[in-house]
Amino acid sequence: MAEAEFNATGVRIERWLRSLTRAGQVVIRDGRLALLTSYGTEIDSAPLRAVHAHKPLFAARDRALATLNGHRYSLTLGTPELFFKALEAARPPHP
Repeated sequence: MAEAEFNATGVRIERWLRSLTRAGQVVIRDGRLALLTSYGTEIDSAPLRAVHAHKPLFAARDRALATLNGHRYSLTLGTPELFFKALEAARPPHP
């Protein structure tokens, strides 16, 4: 198994107003982004080309929004800037 390019633990993952986990994990590995529960169960995953992530305009500094497979997730990370940098660095170049 390849080493994770980005791994954040203790991430609150929400979908709309529903909290899916308060201590989840965000992993970027092998060209995929995966959202995991605190027990390691996969919530959702998608290839990096299909992932859209951005910082919301009117939200706390530690928030990021990510869209995977048509589902929008709110991620509460300690440092979302590292997440965005890792996402761009791991994303394959456009043809």
